[in-house]
Amino acid sequence: MSSDTKPPRKLAFVTVGATAAFDSLVQAVTSATFLKTLASLEYTDLLIQYGRGDAKLVASAGPGDAHGGIRAHGIDITGYAFNKTGLHLEMQMTVGCAKGFNRIGVVISHAGSGTILDALRVQTPLIVVPNSTLLDNHQVELAEELSRQGYVVHGRLTSSVSPDEAGKELAVALEESEQLRRKHLQWPPVNSGENADGKALERVMDQEVGLRLE
Repeated sequence: MSSDTKPPRKLAFVTVGATAAFDSLVQAVTSATFLKTLASLEYTDLLIQYGRGDAKLVASAGPGDAHGGIRAHGIDITGYAFNKTGLHLEMQMTVGCAKGFNRIGVVISHAGSGTILDALRVQTPLIVVPNSTLLDNHQVELAEELSRQGYVVHGRLTSSVSPDEAGKELAVALEESEQLRRKHLQWPPVNSGENADGKALERVMDQEVGLRLE
């Protein structure tokens, strides 16, 4: 291998959606504790879609600019508010199917049904983190049920804790997602063949968010 050959890149993609800010999630994933855990699991990149939140929260991770790039604890960090073309490229990056990214990473998402389905379709490990600031939503129930059935990891953020403590909570979920990745690679796959629970995913999504899958 030549000295200028870049090492394989592994991406953690964080998305909060388009309708509401989720600053506590952004603060958790940019905490020193969480970034150190990313590095220990051989992640190289952290990409944050922060939506209606504050770009300064991304910039707080280290010296640099949220959009131009930050490097902290061995992780390259970038952020953006919205992508009008959707999240297809970002999802492909997490499964090693995009230029420069050839290792399976992870998606860390709010409990939005559309994002969950996008991640499950490309079979990337997924951590679902309910946004507790939203009222009258089924995010917790959805995350719990999908986790119980082995589709996702339920990430929990305790309210009224410091960003570093929240980062510790999310670091546990990140380590669990590595186990989920290995399960996805086993044969027969989880939730297929003899392991399938009928139309479990369709039933959960229909019950929790009124969404029927085609």
